[in-house]
Amino acid sequence: MRTVHSLKELRTILRGYRRQGKTIGLVPTMGNLHEGHISLVRKAAEAADVVVTSIFVNPMQFGAGEDLDKYPRTLVEDQEQLEAAGNTLVFAPGVDEVYPEGLAQQTQVVVPEVSDGHCGASRPGHFEGVATVVTMLFNMVQPDLAVFGEKDFQQLAVIRKLVRDLMLPVEVIGAPTVREDDGLAKSSRNGYLSADERRLAPVVYQTLQATARQVTDGRSDFETLEAEARDQLSAAGLRPDYFNIVNSQTLKPATPDDIEITLLVAAFLGTTRLIDNLSLTR
Repeated sequence: MRTVHSLKELRTILRGYRRQGKTIGLVPTMGNLHEGHISLVRKAAEAADVVVTSIFVNPMQFGAGEDLDKYPRTLVEDQEQLEAAGNTLVFAPGVDEVYPEGLAQQTQVVVPEVSDGHCGASRPGHFEGVATVVTMLFNMVQPDLAVFGEKDFQQLAVIRKLVRDLMLPVEVIGAPTVREDDGLAKSSRNGYLSADERRLAPVVYQTLQATARQVTDGRSDFETLEAEARDQLSAAGLRPDYFNIVNSQTLKPATPDDIEITLLVAAFLGTTRLIDNLSLTR
């Protein structure tokens, strides 16, 4: 496995693989990898001959007061995990390589509607940062396919619309959320939780499951269900950001006629913001 830091070297290496007729898969990450990320790499390896994992902590998707400066940079440990998973190439550019003219001068990509609400409402500018850097990575790597985790459900929807609207020749593959034994979705930010907070954290998924059971049993008073779920999270000691029941395709509020439904949640446990989701068919 090789690690490169410059776009020029990346393109030179990938040009050689393309001349050999090899397909290329991309797994974009911000590093600090866990088993959830590694599952994306394995999925990409099943579908492509060459797997490129990017490691770039993207400043454009962090808002004021968020954890950009303290976000863990663990390149050596990440490299070890990726090599064991069969990754081919690590692309770990610096900020100056990605944004040579600075963030203020950078052209941005805006994905309308699906970026609105949920995390988009709580983190203004976040999905513009995500959409911009993913578009740039698609142009840098020119992959045949790219794999993203379903844990970041709205992000996946944003990227799928981005690819569809801009007619990019990239197959976007969603990979199931990887969970701890107690149901907590694996996330780099779980490392910020204290021992006591970690014991409380599974209530996020438990609340999703309890609400999903009620929807499956026939309840369609979704606003009431959302309020009950927020109350359950609050009673457990979390601070709900949102709990929304939406149409799985549009991410707009679900109606009683919707068949495919997704429950989206974000909640603070201490200073750590946890997100999760659960999809179901009625």
